[in-house]
Amino acid sequence: MAAKKTTSNANHKTKLIASLTSPFARKVRIVASEKRIEYELVVDIPWNEDTQVPKHNPLGKVPVWVPEDGKALFDSRVIVEYLDGISPVSHLLPKDARARIAVKRWEALADGLCDAAALVFLERKRPAKQQDKAWIERQMKKVTGALEEMSEELGQRDWCHGEAYSLADICVGCALGYLDLRFKDEIDWRRSHPNLAELYDRLMQRPAFKETVPPAA
Repeated sequence: MAAKKTTSNANHKTKLIASLTSPFARKVRIVASEKRIEYELVVDIPWNEDTQVPKHNPLGKVPVWVPEDGKALFDSRVIVEYLDGISPVSHLLPKDARARIAVKRWEALADGLCDAAALVFLERKRPAKQQDKAWIERQMKKVTGALEEMSEELGQRDWCHGEAYSLADICVGCALGYLDLRFKDEIDWRRSHPNLAELYDRLMQRPAFKETVPPAA
């Protein structure tokens, strides 16, 4: 496994600042593992009062990738593109422009699902009387719509794009895993979309996915 959990403040090592439950951080961890890029995992929860995340990302979000030169990268889409470019191992983004955009479209769809699902999770943590039910419903429609689009686009293929495993599959797998973490008893995506279930089972055979399963909530 490429990473180790630590709370060290040493600045001479490449670090990934992340929450273990974040699907965006999981995406980065999987890409780093597939690319065989070593780093130090620093677990930090942005919601905690003692968080150090804003020191590295002014937006206060994880994941944050901090290379040895200290110039932090943030937003998982930026980080994974950077990682794919610095290691020749297992290219996850196509070089062809049209194919690359197709994979990035999958990433945008999966990330959008995660964004909507995370917003629902956070809204439901508020006192019941303060929750906006209509707003929650709107976000949940985004989740179900994204699942339907993913399922239709995948069809009967083994992989999301082309004939090989790519960043598209990683992004979809992280989104599905996040639904299992936060909405396991509410969204039965396996029954509704069996082709996505088959894809996820295939992904979970990979060490990078097995090693990054988020801890139970």
